[in-house]
Amino acid sequence: MNDPAPAGAHGLMAEFERPEDLLAAAKKAYAEGYRRMDAYSPLPIHGLAAAIGFPRTNLPIATFLCGLLGGLCGYGLQYWVHVIDYPINIGGRPMHSGPMFIPVTFELTILFAAIGTVVGLILLNRLPQPHHPVFNVPAFERASQDRFFLCIESEDDRYDAGSTRTFLEGVGAVEVSEVQP
Repeated sequence: MNDPAPAGAHGLMAEFERPEDLLAAAKKAYAEGYRRMDAYSPLPIHGLAAAIGFPRTNLPIATFLCGLLGGLCGYGLQYWVHVIDYPINIGGRPMHSGPMFIPVTFELTILFAAIGTVVGLILLNRLPQPHHPVFNVPAFERASQDRFFLCIESEDDRYDAGSTRTFLEGVGAVEVSEVQP
């Protein structure tokens, strides 16, 4: 039976000096069966999201749908104004001229897609989040400077305080700290 986390600990956090060490440790942890973990780095590390089993989101689909909605709104607004609500025939031109509607349609497509993406990112990242248990680890302040961290959470099915600590020390961690809530 797994040893529960002591006194409601959030998990264990391993500190690494190089991004390659963090990536290798994350791959080993995933191969070992750990699924509830997160990695923290001051710079993007190619392949890290896949190494910790981070799922792909539907954010690109939401961005596309928001952009499509923006394009339809832009085109529809212009069509309504120029053809239905206030038609003015200037120089014998047709009331509905698609090329004339392109700039506003394009701009609203980009605007809606950008706003949809920002709102989606905020919701998917559960922001604002002024406090997270990893902030309680004193060394974690270096996560935005020059250190790399891997946190295995206590909710993981394979989590065992002693064996998880031994595992993290065995994958080359400089230091393993307990994360208190």
